[in-house]
Amino acid sequence: MSYRVELDARADKQAEKLERETLKRFQKRFRELAQNPFDPRISKPLTMSANRRTSRVGDWRIIYFVDKGRQTVFVTAICHRKPAYDKV
Repeated sequence: MSYRVELDARADKQAEKLERETLKRFQKRFRELAQNPFDPRISKPLTMSANRRTSRVGDWRIIYFVDKGRQTVFVTAICHRKPAYDKV
């Protein structure tokens, strides 16, 4: 069962600032998350927030939550690793 991936306004704005190669890596990860957003090989629960998860793409992080009823992955942040967890 496939999920739909949606970026909120802040994450979309962050994605627009990425370099082309980095953006391609994110697009690949979005496709992987659409297949299984709970796959422990590509994501893990965010310990500071019960319903959120994080996925690593190099030195970058995708922070998201999943709405199982709507079959949607909602990306709330795309950040460089160091400040990523301050934005949660």
